[in-house]
Amino acid sequence: MLHSPSSFLKKICHCTCIALLYASPPASASTDAIPVKVVVVTMFENGEITGDKPGEFQFWVERLGLDKEFEFPLGEYPLRMNEAGVLGICLGGGIPNATASTMALGLDTRFDLSRAYWLITGIAGGDPEDVSLGSAVWARWVIDGDLLYEIDAREIPESWPYGMIPLGASKPTTRSEDLLNGWSVDTIAYQLNSELVNWAYQTSKDTRIEDGVGISRFRQQFSGVASKPPFVIMGETLSSSTYWHGELMNQWANDWVRLHSSPDMNFMTTNMEDSGTLTAISRLARRGLVDSQRVLVLRTASNFTVPPPGRDAAWSSTAPYPDEGLPAKESAFTVGNVVVQALLANWKENRDKIPSVKDQR
Repeated sequence: MLHSPSSFLKKICHCTCIALLYASPPASASTDAIPVKVVVVTMFENGEITGDKPGEFQFWVERLGLDKEFEFPLGEYPLRMNEAGVLGICLGGGIPNATASTMALGLDTRFDLSRAYWLITGIAGGDPEDVSLGSAVWARWVIDGDLLYEIDAREIPESWPYGMIPLGASKPTTRSEDLLNGWSVDTIAYQLNSELVNWAYQTSKDTRIEDGVGISRFRQQFSGVASKPPFVIMGETLSSSTYWHGELMNQWANDWVRLHSSPDMNFMTTNMEDSGTLTAISRLARRGLVDSQRVLVLRTASNFTVPPPGRDAAWSSTAPYPDEGLPAKESAFTVGNVVVQALLANWKENRDKIPSVKDQR
């Protein structure tokens, strides 16, 4: 079929535009884009963003005066920002929401995120061997817990501790040399900037975290670290779409984190978003839209990953959080905001140079 000259030219222009789109140089913020100093990333909210039962986002919006609202149709909630340069986003729960919302923000030309620090903060399950309820954990590594083989627990060989098998292996293992065939996915493990993480920990480690009547009573069922008042620590976080629970799964989580980070790392918290958020940030960093070395992850323990003595995992996995998880939401803001304010207070230096502990000496 013959085409008219005008139709033919339209097709050429269309193809040329597509070619230019994919051949374009790395994107950069427009000259009138709003410079962002800190992005506070939360995962869920209960009802409205302000004025009702708080989720993870509400304290940040209300207490930091994130009063300017931006419509965000590609996300789950509107964006909120204050005059100090803090931009808040609520991703929506789960890894798909986290990935999509973070990518949408990173590609939003209204904002210049090239020098922004990212504080990803929310509640989590905590390993009672390492943390108590309300404790705040700065992550050194974010490990994905979904990319694996799994067989039904009723069919696990007797010699296996659990039915979770790493990609590239033929049975559960804690040794990287057992990953025989080398097939894997490059989004399983993200190591955060160790100097920045250590700076955030040192800046906030003495922060007083409010205790709660409910979490105090609940933790007395445990011994050791789990029975202590809440505190600040560094440790690894495991990201999984499945809300897992129990002693055997907790053993798997500890083994899995060491396998995919290093033997001296320690699983402490579990979440349902962070591997997706980090995947989006790493992609955006390829185009120079964000700096992946400016990312912090702070998770606070709202519940334990194992049941208290005398209770089984089936009961514990769906039991209400002590104090409805409110102490963990409070500590996420309290500890996280110490670091946010430190970044803002010294912005003249932090804009161009990532802070570290050695700079404080």
